[in-house]
Amino acid sequence: MKKEKCYMCEKGTLENKKVDFSLHGVVLGKFSAQVCDSCGEKFFDETSSDLIDKAAKEKGLWGLEADTKITKTGSSIAVTISKQIANFMQLQKGKRVHLHPENKNKLIIEVASS
Repeated sequence: MKKEKCYMCEKGTLENKKVDFSLHGVVLGKFSAQVCDSCGEKFFDETSSDLIDKAAKEKGLWGLEADTKITKTGSSIAVTISKQIANFMQLQKGKRVHLHPENKNKLIIEVASS
């Protein structure tokens, strides 16, 4: 049986494997995927994708992404964080965070250790 070529790099061949899948830094488990032996890209079929979605929902990770607008507070600006993300990250008023730009399009917010 001829192995499939990688859809991304078009150099490697795809092998069926069980691979770890993480979302927002939380491991959801091992799932069946085709993995490129050259570039390492992983491809999940519909069944695996459904299982990943189910695990994410069970762990409360489904839909944590959010768009928000920058607001003005006094002479500074502020970014609001959704309640769902705040709960996931255990953020509350008064909690210290560290901000730094990764580049001109990405701002990193890290929760300061207690």
